Amino acid sequence: MENSLNFKLPQAEAQGLYVNNFGRSQTKPGHQYGPAVRSFYLIHYILDGEGSFSAGGSTYRLEKGQGFLIEPDYMTVYTAHMQRPWTYVWVGFSGSRALELLRSVGLSQDSPVFTCQPQQSPEKYILDMLEHNHATPQDAYRREAMLLLFFSALAQAARPAMPARAENAYVEQAIRYIQNNYHDPLRVEDIARYVGVNRSYLSILFKKHTGLSPVKYLQTFRMTRAAQLLAMTQLPIAAVAFSCGYQEPEAFHKAFKQRMGLSPSQYRAQERSGTQQDRDALSKIL
Repeated sequence: MENSLNFKLPQAEAQGLYVNNFGRSQTKPGHQYGPAVRSFYLIHYILDGEGSFSAGGSTYRLEKGQGFLIEPDYMTVYTAHMQRPWTYVWVGFSGSRALELLRSVGLSQDSPVFTCQPQQSPEKYILDMLEHNHATPQDAYRREAMLLLFFSALAQAARPAMPARAENAYVEQAIRYIQNNYHDPLRVEDIARYVGVNRSYLSILFKKHTGLSPVKYLQTFRMTRAAQLLAMTQLPIAAVAFSCGYQEPEAFHKAFKQRMGLSPSQYRAQERSGTQQDRDALSKIL
């Protein structure tokens, strides 16, 4: 038996990340759950006491500050200690992003156990869900936010044990950051800080894997985007400049002409002329 407070939510189809259920349990000595399987991912985090968790032929002895993952369709058993039964919180979740998040913090059914330090306090996010358990949009958004914060705590706990990222992973993250923020006054220091390395090391990696420096890649991406906007939209040139991270139209004009060999207005006129010629040629064929 256990003294349990839990909430089960209806399934959400095809959602990126969804909280299925969550709760808190104070178990009785020897209380056992399973053997059983789940239809969603489930993480337990131990607040007090001890117990055991068995999955895939392995048994883990766990205590306060530790937790364990149950993946869908895996048979598991977990049992409270006879003298020091555990108290735990749990959260169940599903969605297309669930597996990606678990792997990012080093959890899988082959490696289902984690340990947190007291200052990381992942339980507070599940306890917050218990306080916001209504079927309202604001509580639904809050629960999803709490789940992501829960993963943030797990990521902090896993960091010392996680293998170093491959060099190209830093470059991929830097490229993604540039593509999402090129319209802002972006500096290499900002990119390096985001991916967690210093500027010099990022520049070395970028040059090695792309053949370009971060600054050159940013300039090239901005110019490519500007050319698309000039050719495909009616935006004023000043608006194109601002949309591509240039605060001053004059600086954009100079950079664009140096890169493309034409001024922005000349490039737009050329592209429109070419498009009209293509339309005329197509109309003759048809």
